[in-house]
Amino acid sequence: MLGSITHSSTLSILLYPLSPKPGCCSSRKLNVRTPPWEKSVGKSVKLRTMVVGCKIENQEMGFQASERLYLGMDFGTSGARYALIDRQGTIHAEGKREYPNYMKEDSLDWALSWKTTLFSLLEDVPVHLRPLVASISLDGTSATTLIINSNTGEPLARPYLYNESCPDALPLVKSIAPINHTVCSGSSTLCKLVSWWNNDDSDKKSTMLLHQADWLLWLLHGQLGVSDYNNALKVGYDPEADSYPDWLLSQPYAQLLPIVKAPGTSIGHLKGDIRTQFGFSEDCIVCTGTTDSIAAFLAARATKPGKAVTSLGSTLAIKLLSTTRIEDARYGVYSHRLDDKWLVGGASNTGGAVLKENFSDEQLEKLSEHINPMEASPLDYYPLKSVGERFPVANPKMEPRLHPRPESDVEYLHGILESIARIEAKAYMLLKDLGATQVDEVFTAGGGAKNDKWTKIRERVLGLPVNRATQTEAAYGAALLALKGCQ
Repeated sequence: MLGSITHSSTLSILLYPLSPKPGCCSSRKLNVRTPPWEKSVGKSVKLRTMVVGCKIENQEMGFQASERLYLGMDFGTSGARYALIDRQGTIHAEGKREYPNYMKEDSLDWALSWKTTLFSLLEDVPVHLRPLVASISLDGTSATTLIINSNTGEPLARPYLYNESCPDALPLVKSIAPINHTVCSGSSTLCKLVSWWNNDDSDKKSTMLLHQADWLLWLLHGQLGVSDYNNALKVGYDPEADSYPDWLLSQPYAQLLPIVKAPGTSIGHLKGDIRTQFGFSEDCIVCTGTTDSIAAFLAARATKPGKAVTSLGSTLAIKLLSTTRIEDARYGVYSHRLDDKWLVGGASNTGGAVLKENFSDEQLEKLSEHINPMEASPLDYYPLKSVGERFPVANPKMEPRLHPRPESDVEYLHGILESIARIEAKAYMLLKDLGATQVDEVFTAGGGAKNDKWTKIRERVLGLPVNRATQTEAAYGAALLALKGCQ
């Protein structure tokens, strides 16, 4: 199988892009029309302020013909975002979409929903900026898995989502993989593949495994069977050896595995019909992607060992830059490679999704104002949206614990926020105990980074400085990968 490892120059591009000139950005809102394929489901477009020009001496200037831009897209658990940056890292446009609720039989048709959202985001990129886009990359949720027809690219079964567990496959996976390997978790990509392989009766000759990011990128470049070594980690790819291990290649389903390249590697040009439809340039390329938490880490630019990023989105994901690689499936701990260092961490099922089940955005904002973050909450919860936890405890049968509920909503929110912070602290302590570089500073990405009271609670519980990352969106990290692909 193919693969490559990033070099120091590549890491420098991702983590140290040239700084934008102070005060150069201006912004105005752009009207974005709903594409025809989404009108039927009545989904409104959620606009954000989009930066569309630079000011020099307070006068807005147009782009030079030589200006090139880099498009990154983040496909999260509940919606997708895009960010368009220049070589200096300045954002020129950004936006977000919620996934439309398409149904197929009795369940959501996630593949169609993601595909629709992908092209909606392309439609949302301001028309006058599309010809300037030099490259595109995107990220997806880790271990979100699709089994597809290797001739047509069409999914053969519903996608396995990031947090789905396949305990039926776990004994077989444990029998072939090294002890405590990353794949030895019911939610790993390999367990999902093995479960499908053992339970599906169809002809498997023309089948292929792709991750969410791989499949969405294929829709753009048209070359089936390409992945990146961040997404491929949980199917068993070894980023240190830069290959699939022999114990995996000897299995009958190894024929389904994609080739693997470094994140941010140019795959090919954007398909001609898409270029024509949306007005992108003929030389626009598509690059391999990464996972959502890796993209968030890249966006935060935590550059030294001991620096960590906690992504507070629908779930809680942590990544610590370490000089030591740590893998231990007993706790849901694994390492992604980044140049000569390792991003050690894991992803918990706790997080913002639990908060949104109990509070509206307006309630979260108003109730937080009344929380004293310097006082510890006596409430002891384990906030989960449903049964099952991945990290720092790998227990598919763990029950949510959100009771007793006090009469005061402020106290209840305080208890949930503090309990999530305790889970975060337990996670960082676990990484230290397993031999990773000790964390000395935490940057925060994701929607939870906006809650200042929660940040102060986390600082107290963690006993560490906690800062909001300058860039908090994974889409920005994906745009940095697109930039890398053009270097």
